[in-house]
Amino acid sequence: MNEINRPDVLAEVDAAFDAYEQALVTNDVAMLDTLFFDSPHTLRYGATENLYGYDAIRAFRAARPGKGLAREITARVVTTYGDAFAVANIEFRRDGDPRIGRQSQTWVKMPDGWRVVSAHVSWMGA
Repeated sequence: MNEINRPDVLAEVDAAFDAYEQALVTNDVAMLDTLFFDSPHTLRYGATENLYGYDAIRAFRAARPGKGLAREITARVVTTYGDAFAVANIEFRRDGDPRIGRQSQTWVKMPDGWRVVSAHVSWMGA
């Protein structure tokens, strides 16, 4: 049976997630690109877009405005399963927006580190 939230693995995923969050709010597109798995099988469902494959995700990031990205994480749950699979889920808020945002990510440990293979962002009340 897979070990859930083994401390060493959880620390690795927490660090990868923190790097993702920092890259997101500072619009570090190169780091965001690095943290997504470069594969046609990677997908990201956004608040207003469905992106299939790494190239579509990368193109979206490159074209997205780099302003208004700051957010406050109000809930965070990261769960690891074994030493190579994890899910990260957060709730967040943006200044001036009464809605609650939600983000889920599936992370897989690849030879070059933890990578997002699937992500979903949505708003409650939208």
